[in-house]
Amino acid sequence: MTSVRAARRSGLPAPPFPASPFRADRDRIVGSPFFARLAGVTQVVSPTGSGLLVHNRLTHSLKVAQLARAIAERLLADQDVADALCAMGGLDPDVVEAAGLAHDLGHPPFGHLGERVLDQLARERLGLDDGFEGNAQTLRIATTIDVHGPVGTGLDLTAAVRAALLKYPWTRLDYPQPHPRHATVPPRGAGEPPEAPGTGSAKFSVYRTELDDLRQARAPFAGLVADTQQTVEAAVMDTADDIAYAIHDLEDFHRAGVLQHATVAAELGGWLDDALELAGASGAELSGHQRQPGRSLEALRRRLHLKDSWVVHDEAFTAAVRRVHAELVDGLLSSPFDGSVAAEQAVAEFSDRWTERLVGGAVVLAEPHPRAAHVTLAIQQWHEVAVLKFVHHRFVLARPDLALHQRGQASLLTTLVEALQEWLTDRHEQSRLPSRLDDLVGLAYQEYSALGVEQPERLATGRGIVDFVASLTDAQAVALLDVLSGRASRLWTDALVL
Repeated sequence: MTSVRAARRSGLPAPPFPASPFRADRDRIVGSPFFARLAGVTQVVSPTGSGLLVHNRLTHSLKVAQLARAIAERLLADQDVADALCAMGGLDPDVVEAAGLAHDLGHPPFGHLGERVLDQLARERLGLDDGFEGNAQTLRIATTIDVHGPVGTGLDLTAAVRAALLKYPWTRLDYPQPHPRHATVPPRGAGEPPEAPGTGSAKFSVYRTELDDLRQARAPFAGLVADTQQTVEAAVMDTADDIAYAIHDLEDFHRAGVLQHATVAAELGGWLDDALELAGASGAELSGHQRQPGRSLEALRRRLHLKDSWVVHDEAFTAAVRRVHAELVDGLLSSPFDGSVAAEQAVAEFSDRWTERLVGGAVVLAEPHPRAAHVTLAIQQWHEVAVLKFVHHRFVLARPDLALHQRGQASLLTTLVEALQEWLTDRHEQSRLPSRLDDLVGLAYQEYSALGVEQPERLATGRGIVDFVASLTDAQAVALLDVLSGRASRLWTDALVL
């Protein structure tokens, strides 16, 4: 089984050092320019424009890798659990660490905002029915685009590590059959987005061009995990991603002074004080008074019941709100962050306590619900992560000033894609295209031609543009548009340097 999991797409033998082929994968990922690029890609707000020391996609990925390894080592310390995990396909700390490092390689400039904009442009302007998805782009980079591996294309990662990158092991529209979005209870991420019916799954981990890689990576796990279930190692990486996201963004925005004690206290305390009354309110009453304390948290409780009734318990939800209130409102936010040693110690203690609690809450399920995985968080910690994420969404992501900034970024990406499309279709400029853009279009043309699709030229142009834009940092996207719009005063820039 180990040799099958360690098989590479190329069939080349593993290098003699390091001894583990999975550690070799980790080293290949860390050495990739796509990994280094993540230092310039937004996590929540762009560090280049905020003036703040905030997490970027690189520091986030390092934390996910660290947490994933910690979860794996804790689970494997129990021999009975280790034996059960082996029967589910195996768990190797090197695999989950490598997957944690690589899991965000496909994130485009400006974080999740950039992902949504590129997806819409890919589908509606560029004619790509599988659009853009950060997880699918990660697999494409690891298997196809990155040329710094030993075989010319991709990093030639082992099957286990590639499978661990597949948080959503299906395409957007047609694999596997029947497609999981049509299931009575679709797996998490497989359902269609309500704002875009008919477009396929909201989340997916593979484009049609990398489908053979998915099949080969998942082959060692056939019969051990269901086709639409994550492998154990993918589940560990995904759990670590949730934990990191729940904790470190709160740290960032406490340091920045964005998370205000009074507003967070009013929301959490208001719900705790009026939980019974709020539970009896109609949906119209909640939405009509959503700015009143407690209403947004009550709306979250109802959404969780609607989406994940198999795990939601009101007692656990209440206990989670109480714990977050005690740790965050009465603890971390009770004193404004002033940059002092004491303030930094408070942040570190908050992070350490929550990390220990959530990593310690990872459990193994022999027969998980379709919306769960073989490794997930225990019920109480699951609710706590949901409440921590709510605080981040309600008091950071929903801020009007952030929305204003993101609308500008969306406009920038739209204009950039349109400008590149015009350049690619200008027959007088064909010989002066950026070499990397030209190469990516050529690569996509070969792929679509091999698939026998209609109009491979049109699809290749669209996919090449998406691949090119998605490989830029925030600053490179801004610089490139400055050049294309004539605003740049310098002839030579780093806009095209990856």
